[in-house]
Amino acid sequence: MGAQKSIHAGKAKIDVNVDLTHKLCASLMLTPFRSTGSPLSLVIGSLYIKHPNLFGGSEKLDVSLDKGLYDSNVLIAYRRPRPEWLSQQSFVIQHSISPEIGVHGVPMDNFSRSGSGGVNLSRLAVGLDLNEPASTKWSSTTSIKFEHIRPLSDDGRSISRDFDGFPVTCSGSSHDNMVVLRQESRYAKANDHSFCRLSLQIEQGIPVLSKWLIFNRFKFIASKGVKLGPAFLLTSLTGGSIVGDMAPYQAFALGGLGSVRGYGEGAVGSGRSCLVANNELTFPLHKMFEGAIFLDCGTDLGSGTHVPGNPALRQGKPGCGVGLGYGLRFKSQFGHFQVDCAINAFQQKTVYFGLSNLAS
Repeated sequence: MGAQKSIHAGKAKIDVNVDLTHKLCASLMLTPFRSTGSPLSLVIGSLYIKHPNLFGGSEKLDVSLDKGLYDSNVLIAYRRPRPEWLSQQSFVIQHSISPEIGVHGVPMDNFSRSGSGGVNLSRLAVGLDLNEPASTKWSSTTSIKFEHIRPLSDDGRSISRDFDGFPVTCSGSSHDNMVVLRQESRYAKANDHSFCRLSLQIEQGIPVLSKWLIFNRFKFIASKGVKLGPAFLLTSLTGGSIVGDMAPYQAFALGGLGSVRGYGEGAVGSGRSCLVANNELTFPLHKMFEGAIFLDCGTDLGSGTHVPGNPALRQGKPGCGVGLGYGLRFKSQFGHFQVDCAINAFQQKTVYFGLSNLAS
């Protein structure tokens, strides 16, 4: 129930993707966070515009617009050509609006799903991305951006406090400003029988003005995959910590797909620190089908009480959790579809659906 179209206008290429399938899923499975009454609110889609030679000197312009049921993202990136041995520079403007479910979401049905906590984030970022030339196994990306973050209610009004009267920004006002220097280094090594990957991310808040946030945020993701006969075992460990100034929305959220399955998004907890372990064994069932069994666990390392306003404790989140389950993977030339069924420590079952890597 979707449509894709590519249009060539001179040297520019426009890709349009409109998906109506989410309308059916929403009516059958989801309780909307907000009611707009507009038929367009139940349509999700994307629009991409790419120009490979904007001013005749191989300058590249990429414009993308993504719209979901409750979120949207607009990204404009401009790149000038540089020699391959130098870092590639991109000037980026990005604006996004999304529900803040991970920290302010309300756990429901024995923590198996999360409802709206009435907090959404409008984020404007303007800055520069630098992609360093990749070596044999290492690559790195550096960026420096100004960010303006404004919390919104479900009906789009600016807010400074949540339903319980606690501040949702670090400044206590209706917005936070910061200049953030980010550095991400990635390592990858693979052979016919295994692979290993490591990602190290560091964010530093730079105090350009006295009221702007000053913090240091660190996160790592380490993963290892090994073939075991016809099966494949994937293990990963994710952790992080933040020190200095902090708004609640900067906390590490635990729970949900990509974290601890069996729980809703952020339903395990949120803290200044976190540690999550994921283990998954996949095995072939058919040429295009794979089965999977998995075990996830995560903890906020007791740091949930150090998040401003202590949202996790107020919502009764446990701070640690374990999820066990099984799944089905379907792979084709058109995309990858997965279904996961997980049970959490409260013996509540959750089903996840995923669709990715669609061919254009």
